[in-house]
Order: sequence, then C-alpha cells, then structure tokens
Amino acid sequence: MIPPSYTIRNLWNHKVTSALTIFGVMLVVFVFAAVLMLANGIFDTLVATGSDDNAIVIREASQSEVTSIVMRDQADIVSTYPEIATGDDGLPLYTNEIYVLIMLDKRDGSGGSNVVVRGVTENSMKIRPKVHLVAGRMFKPGTAEVIAAARIGKKFKGAGLGETVRFSSRDWKVVGLFDAGGTAFDSEIWGDIDQMMDAFKRPVYSSLTLKLTDPGKLTSLQARIKKDPRLPLEAEGEKDYYAKQSKATTQFITLVGVAICIIFSIGAIVGAAITMYAAVANRTREIATLRSLGFSRFSILVTFLFESILISLIGGAVGLIAATFLQFIQISTVNFNTFSELAFNFEVTIPTALAALTFALVMGIVGGFFPAVRASRLKIVDSLRAT
Repeated sequence: MIPPSYTIRNLWNHKVTSALTIFGVMLVVFVFAAVLMLANGIFDTLVATGSDDNAIVIREASQSEVTSIVMRDQADIVSTYPEIATGDDGLPLYTNEIYVLIMLDKRDGSGGSNVVVRGVTENSMKIRPKVHLVAGRMFKPGTAEVIAAARIGKKFKGAGLGETVRFSSRDWKVVGLFDAGGTAFDSEIWGDIDQMMDAFKRPVYSSLTLKLTDPGKLTSLQARIKKDPRLPLEAEGEKDYYAKQSKATTQFITLVGVAICIIFSIGAIVGAAITMYAAVANRTREIATLRSLGFSRFSILVTFLFESILISLIGGAVGLIAATFLQFIQISTVNFNTFSELAFNFEVTIPTALAALTFALVMGIVGGFFPAVRASRLKIVDSLRAT
C-alpha cells in the first residue's frame, strides 16, 4: 500500500485547491452542527424545566397550559390527594397557576414577541428550586407587582428591574429579577395568581403543579384522577410534560436545517470531486510511476479516496470546532406548542460531534470515489505519454 505520508505531501503541494475544498466542507459542517446544537439546546432547556418529583395536572387532551382549563373546584379536589408531599408547615406543596401570553416590544427595536405571564402562588418557588431571585425582591401578594426572568428584563422594554411593564390594561411594577437555571421559566414574568386572574378576566386555572411524596407515586395519582368522574384532567410527570413540549420545535428545526445542509453538501461534494479530478489529471505521470513500481490499482484507488476523506475530515473538524463557540451565544426562538418566546443556549454533545464528523466523512467518500476510480483505471503506457 502507498504510505499515508504520500497523501499528506500531496495535500501540501496542492494547498490552494485543498484549502478551498476544506473551506467548503467546513461551512457545511458548521451549519449542520449548529442545527443539531440548536435542537439540543431547546430540548435540554425544556427538559431541565421539569423535576423528577413534580407532576403537572392539566385538562384532559390539552397539549399545553395555553389550552388547558382547570376549574377551581377540580383543583381543590386534587390538592387533597395523599400523593402530594407536605412542607415544613404541614401544608401540601402544590400551586395553582394561570398561563397567559402577552406581546412585548424588544429593546433593540426589532419588533415584538410573545412572552409568558404566569400567575403563581407562594409555593411556586418552593417546588422549583432552580428558580431564585438574583435582584430586587419578591412581589407582594395582592398588588400590581411582578418579578421577571433576568433574560426577559434584559431583552424586553419595561421588563427591567424598577421599570413598569403594561399588559391587560394595567401597569405592573417589576420589583425583582429571577434566574431559573437555564430552564423555560427564564422566559417568563411571574405575578400574584389572584391579581393575574382578575386582570385577564380568567376565573379558572391553567394548571396545577405539585410535588410528589415519591416519584413512584405518579402512577397512583394518575389512576386516582382517572377514576374520578368529576375530573376531566390528566397528570403527567413534569419532566415528561416539558420533553413533549420540545418535540414540535426541535423536529421542525432539525428537519428544515438538515434539508438545507443536504442542499449545501451537494455543492461541497461537487467541489471535492472537482478537486480530486484535477488532482488525477495533474498527476497522471505520477500515477503511472506508482503503477510501474508495482503498486496495484486498488492501492491507487485507496490513496486517492483517502486523500478526499482526509480533506473532508479536516474541513469537518474545523467546522465543528467553530460551531462549538456558539455555546457562548444566547438566542431565542418560538416554542411551537405555546407560541411564546423561549430563550436558550446552543448545546454541543458527543452524538452531535460524531454526527457532524460522519457527515463530513460521507461527503469525502461520495466526492472522492469516482475520481479515485478514474485514477486507478489509468493505463500505465497512456499515463507515461501524458504531457
């Protein structure tokens, strides 16, 4: 077999054409990795929102809190179930909440976006330990005060600490900012449940979230709700609920992104093929010499195919490394289940890295195979006569 050093030397000797092909592959892999990281970031953000020992109760067949209605008497019934854990005060740890979308203008003047306003109770933070205040104070129950996620306060007009945000024909004073540890709650504004219900003329809840005495009690809770004819509700593990919320968004982004990458990859494959065909045309005498020295057609084929693969893998590695820097950029998109603003970070994982490099490998194989076959089929006599 021809030693790998031969291939590396040829890459250096034809560094301009090799560099252009590497750059093309790099761009495709960068976009491909970014799409996968985008989907991972959304999925991880929503899944991290849920806790293993929390359950969420919404109206039966509702896809999310946006379309859910839980009557007051129904919530009262569920709140008495023995599967609910109790706090230090001996009272059950649950919270009735409403979930409403409002439109806020962005500070950068790029328009408006839907933001979640959640009516909460004093137990809302107790059962969600990732949520904690980072500035200001908690709102006072019974007042027109709210707390906003720090990301929301930074991005939207009127949502910063000490500012006044207007929605539902009322002015609300932002008295605190909170951090939710990179979960979906980082895209919300919280206020007193009673004040929110009054402001939005909504006399019903959107959901009931409770802490279980044990995660294994979820099945018992679900069976108890199902048996009660007064409760057209369903309970689901909070983590499973938010995982389903991510499904529509991640699938759409992945499908569109991969389709675009496949189109771009065709250009990269054509570029790799042109580069390799040019290499074959410029090295016919060299190929003939190798054949004269006793190297087989198969060795020639493997060498040129290896050169194409090496070019693609280098481009893939550079594109992947460039994509990892996206982790430090925070962006937002629309949650297609709730049509609300969702802030998140790109997330790189080992499967993502392997998928990106595999994508580059495939481009190298497809782009280099036919030029390699052509090189292996050159006749020694004709090649030696080439000028």
